[in-house]
Amino acid sequence: MLSKEEIRSILERYKTIAVVGLSKNPTKDSHRVAKYMKTKGYRVVPINPFADAILGEKCYNNLLDVAETVEVVDIFRPAKEVLPIVDQAINLKKKIGNPSVVWMQLGIVNEEAAKRARDAGLTVVMNKCIMAEHKRLSRGVVSSNQMKISK
Repeated sequence: MLSKEEIRSILERYKTIAVVGLSKNPTKDSHRVAKYMKTKGYRVVPINPFADAILGEKCYNNLLDVAETVEVVDIFRPAKEVLPIVDQAINLKKKIGNPSVVWMQLGIVNEEAAKRARDAGLTVVMNKCIMAEHKRLSRGVVSSNQMKISK
C-alpha cells in the first residue's frame, strides 16, 4: 500500500491519464472522475472501443492503440478484466518507457495483476479513487493550469 506522500507524488508528477473503461454516460463514476481530473489540468485519454470521443477527446480501443504518451493507466473495469489491461500497460512500458503507474479504481483489486505490474517496474495503486485522492491531497498538488510564475 502506498503512503499519502507516494500518492501525492504520483498526482504531482504525472499529468496524462488513460482511463480504461471511460463511459460516455455522464452519470457513471468513470465519466465524473475523468471530467474532474480534466478540470484539474490533467490530460485524459479515453479507452472505450464503443465511442469515438468522450469529454472532447478521441477514444482508443485499447492501450496499445494510443498514439501519445500515457503516464498513468486508470482502470474502471471489473477486477477479473484487469490482467489483460495490465499486460497492455507492461507491453507499452517495454516498448516506449511509459506508463509509469497502474491505478485500479475504488473497489478494484487484482493481486496477480498488481504483482505482474510491479515486477515490470510499474507503480501500482489499488482500490483507491484517483479523484478522491486528488481532493484529499489537493492542498499539496498543483495542476499545470493552476501554476503561476512569479518573477
